[in-house]
Amino acid sequence: MSSFVVREAALADLPPAVLYALLRLRVDVFVVEQECAYPELDGRDLEPDCVHVWAESGGVPVAALRVLRDPDGRGRIGRVATAPASRGAGVAGTLVRRALELLDGDEVVLDAQAHLVDWYARFGFVAQGEEFLEDRIPHRTMVRPADVVGSSTGG
Repeated sequence: MSSFVVREAALADLPPAVLYALLRLRVDVFVVEQECAYPELDGRDLEPDCVHVWAESGGVPVAALRVLRDPDGRGRIGRVATAPASRGAGVAGTLVRRALELLDGDEVVLDAQAHLVDWYARFGFVAQGEEFLEDRIPHRTMVRPADVVGSSTGG
């Protein structure tokens, strides 16, 4: 894969074509590839503190995630999606590290697909609770405690 550039923006600051490309990537991965008919547009992108973080290669988004605040004040990383051709190149890891920087030492939660639990553990996340199904895919809630030393250096 060619090199990539990491970008971030609030929804109001995203050019329409970039927003479209980010949403298209998420739909291509979560709805089409994973065959999950669900409401991808869940309203959380509209929250005032939502930050979209993505990687571009050749001006095209190849991976994306969003950074949110849950009602309990914890940070949340969600909608982590990587285009198939860019998987295994470290792009998603770079985005997760950036998301952790944006959340600045706060406790962070995410709902990981079960096969990615070990991958997220490299960033200091610990599985909590029982496995659950979300759109027929096994998931685990994972929490990264506040101020975990070295957690943002995972690969």
